[in-house]
Parts: sequence; C-alpha cells; structure tokens
Amino acid sequence: MEQRLSKIFKHEKPIIGMVHLRPLPGSPMYDKKKMGMEQIIDIAVKEAQLLEKGGVDGLQIENIWDYPYIKGCEIGPETVAAMTAAATYVRQAVKIPIGVNCHLNGGEQALAIAVATGAKWMRVFEWVNAYVSHAGILEGIGGKLARYRAALDAREDVLFLCDVNVKHGSHFIISDRSFAEQANDAVTEGAEALIVTGFETGIAPTPEKVKEFSDSVDVPVLLGSGTTSENVKELLEHSDGAIVGSYFKENNDWKQPVSLERTKQFMDAVWSIRNGK
Repeated sequence: MEQRLSKIFKHEKPIIGMVHLRPLPGSPMYDKKKMGMEQIIDIAVKEAQLLEKGGVDGLQIENIWDYPYIKGCEIGPETVAAMTAAATYVRQAVKIPIGVNCHLNGGEQALAIAVATGAKWMRVFEWVNAYVSHAGILEGIGGKLARYRAALDAREDVLFLCDVNVKHGSHFIISDRSFAEQANDAVTEGAEALIVTGFETGIAPTPEKVKEFSDSVDVPVLLGSGTTSENVKELLEHSDGAIVGSYFKENNDWKQPVSLERTKQFMDAVWSIRNGK
C-alpha cells in the first residue's frame, strides 16, 4: 500500500489540501442569485491554484457547505453533477492529483465522481462497523464500494482512504472495541489506507492515538484533522501524510478563504521533516 501512495504522490508523507466547495444546488444554503455554479467553480479553481502554489501534494474536493448533511443513500444526482463539474475544472487547472469526498458517507457518489473526473482517491467516513452521526446511524459501506469499484473497472484507479472512529459523531455503539481493533476491522475488510482524526474539524488526534493506529496496521495512516505547523512534526512521526483543511485558511477557520502564507508556512515545516531536520 505504501507503493500505491507513491504512485499518486511525488513526495513522502504527502499533504493533501482541501477544496471546500461552497453550497451546491439542492443544498439548503445554495442561492444561485448570490453564488451560482459559475462562481462556485471559479472560487474552487482559484483556491486549488493557491494551495498548489503553496506546495501541497494533492487536493481533496468536498461538498462541506452542504449541511445539514443527509445520509449517502439520500444524496441526489444534482450533488453528483455539481461536484463532477467542479472537480473537472479543478483538475484541469492544477498539475497535482485530486481526490473526492461526498458528505455524508456518500461513497457510491464519490466513486462515480472520481471515475468520471480522474480523481485518484476517495475518502470514506464509515468503511466498516457503524456510528451515530449528525444525520443518524451510518453503517459501513465497504463491501458495497468494493463491488461497485470492481464493476466500474477502477480497482487500479481510485484508492480508498477510510476513516476509523471518524470525527463528528458518537461511536458508543462499538465502544467495546479499541481504536486498534476498529482499525484492524477496517483493514480486514479491505480498507487501503486509514485516516485518524480528532473529535471534530480542526481538532487534532493525540500522538498516542496516531501511534496506536500506526502500530496496529500494515497500511498507510493519514492524519485527517487538526494538523498545524506547530504539531505536524510530532504527528507525522507516526503517520504517512495528512489531509489539511482549517490550517490553510485565514484565521485557522475552514469557512474562510485559503491563505497562501499559512499554506507555505505549513509546507516549510513539512519539508524540514522530509529533510530530516
């Protein structure tokens, strides 16, 4: 699996920057008079280019503004169409690889978008087991996704990045299983890389949690929340890369525009780690 990551990214311990799409058609906050699809795509492209200029290794495109979220089985074709359009323009505007995440746990939708746009990976919030999210109980969709990817002949094209004990929810219903056991559940059921997060967006997992994950599985482990230029050295010691959203934004707020200065500052810290400093 390490080899699979190296086929996607040029550098070790890759950093994936977030392209947070503004509210899309069909979502509660979408207002075509204030911001239609042309403007949404224009913002996405400009932020993607800023992140690339700042030195990130890849971009993940997601419909984060489409809250309150609905379950994956309820996500409509309008969301798939809008995300596909945005991802296509972003991919054409940058030279680094892209991935997709469709809220909330919209795995089949994300996979379809990835195949249509040439995205190299997709994020899956609940690959195996179950948890209580803001939208209700979400169950694992790994088996369904593995079969769908095979049907689309995309096994070598789209990598599954799978959360374990994902943020924004309660995992009490599987609290009899440790983090390490949950990580092994995912790997046993075919997860190709794992994502470890803190409790919510912008909150980092503890170094102990990251180490527990990494020591218990033989697939790459990526950081999924709360990584900053201050803690990146400590957290990357036991992980294989990171997905970064909030820190690359002004005032460390994911709802704000991308900051080129903050992105460069973070990537400078990452290069110090890569160079052994």
